[in-house]
Amino acid sequence: MKRTTKTLRQAKGVSQIVCITAYDAVTARIADAADTDVILVGDSVGNVVLGFDSTVPVTVDMMAHHAAAVARVRPNALIAADIPFGVAHGDFSELLKICMRLMQECGAEAVKIEGGEEVAPTIARLTAAGVPVWAHIGLQAQNVFQEGGYRKFGKTESERAALLAAAKAHEKAGAFALLLEMMTPDLAAEITRGVSIPTVGIGSGKDCDGQIIVMHDILGLTPKKPSFAKVYADLGAQAVAAVSAYRDDVRSKK
Repeated sequence: MKRTTKTLRQAKGVSQIVCITAYDAVTARIADAADTDVILVGDSVGNVVLGFDSTVPVTVDMMAHHAAAVARVRPNALIAADIPFGVAHGDFSELLKICMRLMQECGAEAVKIEGGEEVAPTIARLTAAGVPVWAHIGLQAQNVFQEGGYRKFGKTESERAALLAAAKAHEKAGAFALLLEMMTPDLAAEITRGVSIPTVGIGSGKDCDGQIIVMHDILGLTPKKPSFAKVYADLGAQAVAAVSAYRDDVRSKK
């Protein structure tokens, strides 16, 4: 069954939403065969595939390239693509053109935007234009230089209040879902109870309406995985063993 923003909203309180990243046709086929609900073409492609130290260097052209590769698989999962660093805070007409490009030319079916309450008016304008928006609050990897690193959010009352306000603002703006990254579990649970749209957590506890993870982390293909990611298959070690066996066969003229 093809997943849409409507089916995701209908899943809230009924069934857990399964989300995972994919950046090319190979990983998109894996996600599709595993019957996931959402495939995120994340700007995490910068860290995971392109060799950057953060998501900040990822450009619109890079996102378009990888989103199109995923869309060619025509998965049943909803395909969402990240809006990269800085774009959502610039000129609205340029942002809309980028969303149009990702949807019309690349096959994305929604976009994900990082930001607090300050980006809610932009999300409202996008949804009014017909762009499905997945809002992302909590840890925002695009702010890594401003924050000076990665950390858990929601430990102070002021931070909790700001995140609760952002969640409500994005719901009112028409976002079809919220991504809650690296929040204290009790705050993620409170937000989940307090909004009518589904929440998807990553490092935010078990009480969200769904979960998302970077595929390469759970397959053992990244050198450093986050603490909340379980390795379900150590494909990295298996791949090194396979290539090493091939090397030995070549060198021994087998």
